[in-house]
Amino acid sequence: METKVVILCGGMGTRLKEETEYRPKPMVGIGGKPILWHIMNIFAYHGLNQFVLCLGYKGEMIKEYFQNFEMRNNDFTINLSQPKDITYHSRNTLDWTITLADTGASSLKGSRLKKIEKYIQDDIFLTSYGDSLGNIDILSLINFHKRHGKIATITGINPTSRFGEINFKGDNVISFREKPKSVKSLVNGGFMVFNKEIFNYLTEDDECDLEYGPLEKLASDGQLMIFKHEGFWACMDTIRDMEYLNELWNSKNAGWVFN
Repeated sequence: METKVVILCGGMGTRLKEETEYRPKPMVGIGGKPILWHIMNIFAYHGLNQFVLCLGYKGEMIKEYFQNFEMRNNDFTINLSQPKDITYHSRNTLDWTITLADTGASSLKGSRLKKIEKYIQDDIFLTSYGDSLGNIDILSLINFHKRHGKIATITGINPTSRFGEINFKGDNVISFREKPKSVKSLVNGGFMVFNKEIFNYLTEDDECDLEYGPLEKLASDGQLMIFKHEGFWACMDTIRDMEYLNELWNSKNAGWVFN
């Protein structure tokens, strides 16, 4: 069985409302492609091409994008008298298998994960937010997780903005605190690896979050580890972030792209 990548795509993205009023945040574009496509490419570069997308707010737009992926990304000729007779003039080479799962319009992240439990067969799986990019060494992340034998691994980054604060000793997470008023240590940048035991910490209740509660409990149980990433990382949280990421892409300085 292949290790699957679960991407959380259901939030409303209220801090990016200029864009997310019309589309879900994972569909906001960088260089003409949704940020979701860029995130999936990070994993695919490392040989992981089995995806589960946790849909919520405007999830039908993500379904439509992948259902019509060939038309959206290629020139084609169509015979209108036989509309199913379509000739594509270049072919998609992405060998991705994607499960698009409706996990509720207002569910929090823990609930969304629990609702896709039935699609996870392997002992471990990866999880990513639908708005974060980085040149994460995914294979090293997975190997690190397998070596320590705990339930959960989160990737620690050192951004200039605010996310869940991680206090650690060596590679052991001592405590996890979501969005503190002042950040003095590494923070959770997503790109997580979980054993299936994570589902015992989650419920399908829409109010079940991931950071508040489950990760805190995993830390207190000694089951949460941190993979330290010192390379590029960025998040699309605001219009300014979107413009910055597009500037990097257009100037060929996109730090999340592996050559």
